[in-house]
Amino acid sequence: MASKFKNQGVTLIELIVGIAIISIITSIAVPSFQSMLLNSQIRNAAESVANGLQKARGEAVSRNTNVTFVLGAAATGTQSSWTVNVVNPASTIASRDSSEGSVNVTRTALPATATTVTFNNLGGVVANADATATLSQIDFYAVGSNRNLRITIGGGGNTKMCDPNLASGSSPRAC
Repeated sequence: MASKFKNQGVTLIELIVGIAIISIITSIAVPSFQSMLLNSQIRNAAESVANGLQKARGEAVSRNTNVTFVLGAAATGTQSSWTVNVVNPASTIASRDSSEGSVNVTRTALPATATTVTFNNLGGVVANADATATLSQIDFYAVGSNRNLRITIGGGGNTKMCDPNLASGSSPRAC
């Protein structure tokens, strides 16, 4: 027996309802997705700097000489770029350009004028050869993001990446 109704496709009303549902879901998801992308860029920038600091400390120990980690100048638009250099004889070991995945991220250093940290052959932090302030903390943030990250550099050369928005002691991620 043949069916009374023939399937003739989608009606205009069904199509409009489907488009409306997709539009509502998209309008809800896009801001969250943008925030997720910014958070990812912040994490990328912070992890890159943390890796650069660890590279500088490791190279100082393995080469048995002073090695510097230098942040790019914020004024030139290279907020999260860095280089790792041997102090004497002067040579560059590694570097990172800020355009590598974190272009929307801004960083601030503490002290404000500091851009350099020098590690000695034991992995500890020593005074910079040019007598500039030694870098002790770097904060990363982006406009529109809901997460900030901070890297602290201890006198013994240890580095820690943490979330400054969390209350101290509330989580292992807190500063």
